[in-house]
Amino acid sequence: MKHVLVIDDERALLEVMRASLTLAGYRVTTTDNGEEALELVVSHQPDIVLLDILMVPMDGFEVLDRLRTISQVPVIVFTAMSSIWTEAMKIGATDCLAKPFRHEDLVDKIEKILGELQPGGPIWDG
Repeated sequence: MKHVLVIDDERALLEVMRASLTLAGYRVTTTDNGEEALELVVSHQPDIVLLDILMVPMDGFEVLDRLRTISQVPVIVFTAMSSIWTEAMKIGATDCLAKPFRHEDLVDKIEKILGELQPGGPIWDG
């Protein structure tokens, strides 16, 4: 079972995402704290990270920048501000998704990225 780490400072959204991704067959860990998120990446080694950009006190840009020093796990950034996608991609995001998003669109992105990491996929380096 693939493991998804969801990082967002909106607790209600975390619970909705936990429920919907669990129903889609994923093991889900959530946090509303950037520091804890970095620790979870090391201790839980998720297959993919879903990261909000507009968070406090540590925003998603800082989380992503620090994350890239410890892991190359794929990261889907989600935000209502599509104008900041370019910056997120420069820092190391794998893909971006506009808030609000449909559950199906999120699952499609996750499956596409994780499918590319499978043996024989274009970005698998095992």
